Amino acid sequence: MHQASPSLSDALAEAVQGYRADSDASRLIDRLEVLAAEAEVGALIAAAEPYREIPEVAGPLYEHIVARQPGNARALVILASAYWLHGRGPQVVGDLASRAIAADPANRGAWHLWALTESEPRARVRRWEQVAARFPEDQLAAANLADNAASLASAEHDPVALGLAIETYEKLLARAEHPQQRASLETALKTLRQWRF
Repeated sequence: MHQASPSLSDALAEAVQGYRADSDASRLIDRLEVLAAEAEVGALIAAAEPYREIPEVAGPLYEHIVARQPGNARALVILASAYWLHGRGPQVVGDLASRAIAADPANRGAWHLWALTESEPRARVRRWEQVAARFPEDQLAAANLADNAASLASAEHDPVALGLAIETYEKLLARAEHPQQRASLETALKTLRQWRF
């Protein structure tokens, strides 16, 4: 694991602090471009780590990282997430997610983004089915499958989607440990079981 040089970390922190003070996105991007262009990629990854959840910072930095390491699935997922949070749209995010899956088929984040970026509801349910089947312990994928199936059932009065939603919520309920989570799932199931198409 590389470490960021103190000067790179400090310069990056200063750029982010400046952006928080003045909200000048173009100035921030200019500063990040200079820092990223001059940095060794391992050091840049280490320096960027604290800012992964700030799309205005992660996006420009990880564009450089992905350009230099196009097969780095983790970097592709971080860039895709930054783009998604920044509103770049499903096409570009989905393309990055697909590249990440090709680079590392075990990267769950890539699969989540791949499913999330499908705009057609029925196809999105099918994608979440694939993710949930590939990662059977992934409760977030199961919850997304159940939620999307319930939405599809509601919108299209689809009894198959309704059955899938109920079955998936039941599996989640069987594994739920927290009372609040159990109550939420029980409420959802009670509502769905009352639907008649």
